[in-house]
Amino acid sequence: MKLDKNSQIESCQEYKYLGVIFDTSGTDDKEIRSRVTQARKCIACLNGIPWSRDIRKEKKLNIYNALIKSSTLYGSETWRLTENNKRRVEGTEMDAPRRSSRISRKERIKKRNYKTTNWTRVNNCKKIEENQLIWYGHVQRMAEGRLHKIALKWMPKQKRARGRPKKNWIEGIKKAMKGRNLNEGQCEDRKQWSLGVGHRRKTF
Repeated sequence: MKLDKNSQIESCQEYKYLGVIFDTSGTDDKEIRSRVTQARKCIACLNGIPWSRDIRKEKKLNIYNALIKSSTLYGSETWRLTENNKRRVEGTEMDAPRRSSRISRKERIKKRNYKTTNWTRVNNCKKIEENQLIWYGHVQRMAEGRLHKIALKWMPKQKRARGRPKKNWIEGIKKAMKGRNLNEGQCEDRKQWSLGVGHRRKTF
């Protein structure tokens, strides 16, 4: 639809752009919940595959990475990963391995210490951190006039509300960098930055 100068753009509470939900809250909680829901629907549709004894674990892992993990982590480069959102993502991450190990929900409660993290090799929260650091390095290498870099450095002028400030995206980046002994100066060297991002954090 072509707009002219007299056209009015309708306001709304939320909209979806390139598959990502934006809303008036200014957070990405709704988008993350939507991603988790889509991943669980995908797991439900493929339910027979994880439970099957005839499919090798390597094949199940390939299917998980291609269909479920990719759906969960779409757009995660910009997520503000709070503790609540971490638990949502981790809960979904353990669902497919649990089924692959043929452990029902009731059995899962009894066997809280069962190990399935090796099944996915790299946990989703760590992968989100890596995606975010790669994107951060990419933006830092851009010219100063690029919109991405301007948006990254932009700070709102209005006064902050009372109380403890909410954790923002850049704080999560700084924490991830600290855990990998990275500094901003390393961003300019793409190869060095990529190697540093791939290093395992000391703690999560």
